[in-house]
Amino acid sequence: MELIPPNTKFDFLGKKKYFIGFSTVMLVLSLLSFATRGLRYGVDFAGGTVVQLKFQKPVQTEQIRTALKSVVAGSPVVQSFGSANEYIVQTEQSTEDLEGLSKKVRDGLAVALGDPKIEVRRVEMVGPKVGSDLRKKGALAVVVSMLGILFYCWFRFEFSFSAGGVLALFHDILVTLGAVSLLGLEFDLTGLAAILTIAGYSINDTIVIFDRVRENMRKTGGKGDLETIMNRSVNETLSRSVLTVGTVLLIAVALFFLGGPVLHNFAFTMLVGVAYGCYSSIYIASPIALAIAQWRARRRVTSKAAA
Repeated sequence: MELIPPNTKFDFLGKKKYFIGFSTVMLVLSLLSFATRGLRYGVDFAGGTVVQLKFQKPVQTEQIRTALKSVVAGSPVVQSFGSANEYIVQTEQSTEDLEGLSKKVRDGLAVALGDPKIEVRRVEMVGPKVGSDLRKKGALAVVVSMLGILFYCWFRFEFSFSAGGVLALFHDILVTLGAVSLLGLEFDLTGLAAILTIAGYSINDTIVIFDRVRENMRKTGGKGDLETIMNRSVNETLSRSVLTVGTVLLIAVALFFLGGPVLHNFAFTMLVGVAYGCYSSIYIASPIALAIAQWRARRRVTSKAAA
């Protein structure tokens, strides 16, 4: 099945300056968001207690937050969750046991809001040491996966292609996390799972393109213009890229709208990351690989001339 004819001749690399400029702006915005807002860690990474409550009477987020000031210490985070009048309350770490804390929150809100039939649906607690350990291991998982991808691509192709693929992948992850930070979404273990999944999809798209570049280079005996070969390779794999990414995006959209609040952040992260990963495989990975290959070729010429 081909949605796009195989003989297209779009000049993808001819417009590389514009898209690299666009990506630079996106990276700067992401870094500014990290510096000013940071990532809002979920209880998995930050530690603390999560209490899921179901109210019988209509209530607003600000009412709950105001009522909690006299019940728990710190500044609890209150979010709507699932159906109407259902909320998540995330508090700082407490020395109380789960049952005691949930009873304290429920009774305090019942008195303050005049709703004696508040139902506690879920209570979870993660210690600060566990949260810190999960953050470190999560960051390590991302770094190790990036290094593994770098060495795999280096082994299968050459350094310019592996560097282009990994730099594009690093750019995808930063921009995706920047979107999560900018919108103030919670980042937890499901978000980390989404990031690792995005890394796999993104590098897969890139490898398919680079594999076609290698095949076309062999056909020309290594004497063709590399930019022309890359453009042709991207055009030849365009239909496959659109079909693969489009299928994943359809599933992510379904999860976003139909999967419920538990999967909402995961689905959003997947939507941004997969779409941006497809874009970067064409407009970022290929131009970076081309630039590195051309730079190395110039160095070889200079070295031979000097010798």
